[in-house]
Amino acid sequence: MGGGTAAEPPAWMAAAARRWLENAGATVEDAPGRAFNALPLSGVRVSLAERGRALCSLRVPPQLTDAEGNWHTGAIAAAADDVCAAAIMSVEGIIKVSVHYDISYFTPAKLHEEVEMDGRVVEQKGRMTAVTVEIRKKESGELVAIGRQWMTASRPKGSQSKI
Repeated sequence: MGGGTAAEPPAWMAAAARRWLENAGATVEDAPGRAFNALPLSGVRVSLAERGRALCSLRVPPQLTDAEGNWHTGAIAAAADDVCAAAIMSVEGIIKVSVHYDISYFTPAKLHEEVEMDGRVVEQKGRMTAVTVEIRKKESGELVAIGRQWMTASRPKGSQSKI
């Protein structure tokens, strides 16, 4: 991460990020209130969630493919967004929302193909955090997509809603 030397984040933040990703990938039947997050991360396996990084993999499920059997670009974007949020959570302890999102697609991933998503925090400026994610085919290492985001807290830490 850029921006000087920072203290090591508390271990609970990385554990919370891992739990959040694993829970997000629970089946819709197991988590009816989280159906949207459960869909793009269906079957996710978390390899690492610590110090500004979230690394996980999944096999492209049939419900997330288009008519040609390709992983749907909208599902890729949603999964990448969640991985980026978890990378931030591992160092800040909160989920942030996207204020700018740029994703480039390179090659399609097919039904049942295993992909790896590697999200990393690259910079922090005030409440804003820059994060990137690379998505690659696990077997060949071929690049599927790269995402870049700026994310922010929806409200400052510790503040109460006025609603």
